[in-house]
Amino acid sequence: MAQDRGASAVAVPERPVFILPPKRTTVQHLVEFFRRKPLGAFGAVVAVILVLVAIFADLLATHDPYGIRVAEVFTGPTTQNWLGTDHLGRDVFSRIIFGARISLYVGIMSSFIGCTIGLVIGVASVHFGGLTDLIVQRFIDGMMAFPSLILAIAIMAALGSSLNNVVIALSIVYIPSTARILRSQSMVIKEMDYVLAARAVGAGNWRIIIRHMMPNCFALFIVIVTIHLGGAIIAEASLSFLGVGTPPNVPSWGGMLNGAAQSYVKTAPWVAIFPGLAIVVVVFSWNLLGDALRDVLDPRLRGS
Repeated sequence: MAQDRGASAVAVPERPVFILPPKRTTVQHLVEFFRRKPLGAFGAVVAVILVLVAIFADLLATHDPYGIRVAEVFTGPTTQNWLGTDHLGRDVFSRIIFGARISLYVGIMSSFIGCTIGLVIGVASVHFGGLTDLIVQRFIDGMMAFPSLILAIAIMAALGSSLNNVVIALSIVYIPSTARILRSQSMVIKEMDYVLAARAVGAGNWRIIIRHMMPNCFALFIVIVTIHLGGAIIAEASLSFLGVGTPPNVPSWGGMLNGAAQSYVKTAPWVAIFPGLAIVVVVFSWNLLGDALRDVLDPRLRGS
C-alpha cells in the first residue's frame, strides 16, 4: 500500500512554470530603435537639434536677424559673419537660426492641427457610415482634386500674408489626405470585437469614437504627422519663395531664398546656398524619422 502511494506521488509530473521576460524601459526601447533604424535615429537627432536651436535661438544667434548694416552688404563668410551677409547687410547665420523657429512653428502647428482634424473626420465618417460617409468622402475628393500647393496659395490669397495664415492654410491642405488614410484604418477597427462589445452595452457614438477607435489609430497618426511636418516646412518655404507666405522681413528660409533668387545668386551665392542646405537637411531628416516610425509602429511592417 505504501509502495503504491509513493509510486503514484512520483508519477505526477511537475507543472511548468512560465516566467515572463521583464518589460522594456523607455531607454531600452530607444536603444533598440537606434540599433535597428540608424537612419531614423539620424533623423531623430536632427529633429532634436532643430528643436533646441529654435528654443535657444536668442542665445545662438550672433547678430540681430533684423539688423540692417549698409556698410556690410554682401560680405562673404568671415569670423564676424560666419555665413556672410545678404543684400541688406543682415547676418545670414542669425537669420537661419531664427528661421528654424519659424519652420518648426509652422511645421508642428499645421501638421498637428490638420492631422488631428483629419483623424476626427476619418474615424467619425466610418463610424456613422451611410449617407454621412458618402457626403464626407465626396467633399474630401473635391479638396484632393486640387494640388496641395495651388490650394494653399488660394487660401493665402483669401486670408492674406502672415505666419498664422500660413499655418491655417497648410492645416486645411493636410485634412483630406489624413482623413482618407485614417478612414481605411478605421474601417478595420470598426469590426473589432471590443468596438462591437462597446456598441452592445449601449456606449454612445462619440464615446466609441474617442475611447475605442481613435486611440487605436494613434500609431498611424504619429507617422502621418511626422511625414507631414517635413512637407509643411517645404510648403512654407515654397509659399514664402512665391511671396505669399510670411512677410518679407520675417527671417524664414523660403523668404531668404526668395530674396536671393531675385538677382544676387551670382553676386553672393552664400545667400541662397545656406538656407537651401538647411531646408534639404531638415526635411530629409524628418522624412527618415517618419519612415522609421512607420516601420516600427505599423504591425504589418515589423520585422521586414
